[in-house]
Amino acid sequence: MGRFDGRESPISVRYEPASVKDLLVEMKDTAELLIDLSYSAVLHGSPTIAHEVVELEHRMDVLQMRARMSLMLAARSPDEAETLAPVLGVVGAADKISDAAGDIAKIVIEEIGLPDAMRGALTEGVETLVRGTVAGDSPYAGRTLKEVDLESETGVRVIAIRREDDWILNPGPTTRLDSGDVTLLRGPETGIAEAYPELASEPFEPDEPVEPAIDDLERAVDSIVLMKNLSELAVDLAYGSVLFNNEALAEEVHNLEIEVDALQSRFEAWTLRAAREADDPVSLRGLIHLGVATEEISDAALEITEGVVRDLGVHPVVEMAVQESDEIITRTVVQAGSDLDGTRIEAGIPATDISTSVIALRRPDEGWLIGHDIDTTLRAGDAIISKGTRTSAEEFEALAA
Repeated sequence: MGRFDGRESPISVRYEPASVKDLLVEMKDTAELLIDLSYSAVLHGSPTIAHEVVELEHRMDVLQMRARMSLMLAARSPDEAETLAPVLGVVGAADKISDAAGDIAKIVIEEIGLPDAMRGALTEGVETLVRGTVAGDSPYAGRTLKEVDLESETGVRVIAIRREDDWILNPGPTTRLDSGDVTLLRGPETGIAEAYPELASEPFEPDEPVEPAIDDLERAVDSIVLMKNLSELAVDLAYGSVLFNNEALAEEVHNLEIEVDALQSRFEAWTLRAAREADDPVSLRGLIHLGVATEEISDAALEITEGVVRDLGVHPVVEMAVQESDEIITRTVVQAGSDLDGTRIEAGIPATDISTSVIALRRPDEGWLIGHDIDTTLRAGDAIISKGTRTSAEEFEALAA
C-alpha cells in the first residue's frame, strides 16, 4: 500500500500478528476522532489541526491494511468467510470515513477556503478545539489527567494525545501528560483561554468573530451543520448496530442517510443561489467540497450496517470487542401511557433514576433533535437514541413500554 498525501515517501506496511478486535476498536475510535478534528480544522481555519487529520488519516490507512491482512488469514472455510465479509465492510467504511475527513481538512491545507460569513455562522455555539504541545516548564508535565483535573477546573477535556508517532485516542484519568505531547483540547473558549497558556506556555489567541451576511448562504450553512450532525450520529449508530447486532439501530442509519441525501440537494441549491450575491463566487468552492465529503460520511455509515441488514450474523471477533464494553447505544420508542410519556429531558438527561443519556431523538412530526443539550418533554412515538450501561438500557426500555 502506498499513499503520498504530502509525504515524501509512501507508507510501507508489513503483516504483523495483531488482534482484529483491537484493530476494529482502534479504527472506530480513529474514525470518530477524524470527523471531529476535520470539521474543527475547517471551522477554526486551523492548519495545525488539519495537519493532525492528515497524520491520523495515514494511521487509518495502516490500520485498515493490517485488519484486512488479519481477516484474510482468519477465513478458513465458507462459513467463516460469510461471517467475516461484514467485518471487511466495516473496515472499508472506516477507511472511507477517513478519506472524507482528509478531504475536509484539505479545505484548509490547500487553502480552498470558506466564506468568512459561513465560518462565523458555523462556529456559533460550537465548543473550541485547539492543538497544544505540552511545554517543558508546564505545571501539567509529568502529571496525570486526574491530578491536573482540567475538566473540573476549566470545563476543558483532553480528547486525544499524540506522542511522537503514537496516539492515545481515549485518554483517561491515569493518562500522564509528558513534555512534548501534542494534545487536542476541547471546551468553552473561556476555559481554553485559561488552560492553554498553562499547558503550552504561550498565550491563547481566539478567532475573530464574523457575522454571516447572505440569506441563502445562511440557509446553506444551516443545512451543512445539520448534515454534519446527522452524519456523525449515523456513524455512531452504525457501529452500535454492528457491535450489538441491532437491526433497529441499522434502520435508523438508513433513515439518517436518506435525510442527509435530501439535505445535500437543498444545500446545493442554496449554495448556487448564494453564488449570485457573493462578491467572489469561487470562494464558495470550499462549501461545496464540505457538502460532498459530509454526504460521503453518511454513505460510509450505511455501508457499516450491511451485515446487520442482510442478517449475516456477528463474527465472534466482534462479540469479543462488545464484551469489553459495558456502555451501549440503544434505540427506544416511547409508548403511549408509559412511564416515559411526559418525562422531561434536560441537557440530554431524562428525569428518571436511570443513569443513561439521550444523544438523539427522532420525533415523527418534527424530525431529529441531536446533541447532549436536548431539552424537551418526551411523548408517545418519540424514538430515543440513548447511551448507558446494559442494565440501565434494560430499565429504560421497561419505562418506555
